[in-house]
Amino acid sequence: MRSKLIIFVKNPILGRAKTRLAESIGAEGALAIYELLLEKTAAITQDLPIDKVIYYDQFIDQNDMWSNDLFEKDLQAKGNLGNRMEAAFYKAFNEGYDKVCIIGSDCYDLSEEYLKLAYGTLDNDDAVIGPAKDGGYYLLGLSGFYPHFFKDKVWSTNTVAQDTIKDFEKLGLSFSELPPLSDVDVEEDLGPWAQEVLQANK
Repeated sequence: MRSKLIIFVKNPILGRAKTRLAESIGAEGALAIYELLLEKTAAITQDLPIDKVIYYDQFIDQNDMWSNDLFEKDLQAKGNLGNRMEAAFYKAFNEGYDKVCIIGSDCYDLSEEYLKLAYGTLDNDDAVIGPAKDGGYYLLGLSGFYPHFFKDKVWSTNTVAQDTIKDFEKLGLSFSELPPLSDVDVEEDLGPWAQEVLQANK
């Protein structure tokens, strides 16, 4: 079976990265935190023995931290988050992949082990979701293309994970849930890993 990992990132540009976080620690601090999140995401994904693709929100960067040897690079589609994820999943399944997961770059607690667990569950289940503590999700994995999951959602709210699970149930799909983890949106979400940046930006 062929597996693919989709990673959605924002180009790390001052003033555009982590805008809610920037309200409390400033734009430079928020950018530094986002760069740490990108580095962590690269570290936990680069050794996975599957195909991986980075989807940028602004432009494809061939000379950044993401190795061109290990990661394909592409540009996110236009529209809301649902439109963009739907397009990425459609392309992966259209390319012949059997198991496709998507993650962002906001979850410092995500590990290589969780990712391996997600792909393992797709051997038996139709779907897997990693709920975020804020009500969204940090991972969605599918063994087939279901555009329903990407429509009629109020994105970036605390209902997204539960609404998606309701979709699984409505469609009669088997699914697994990974342990809930924290996304980084505001200063209260930061852990000890961020202290050096916070100290430098005081």
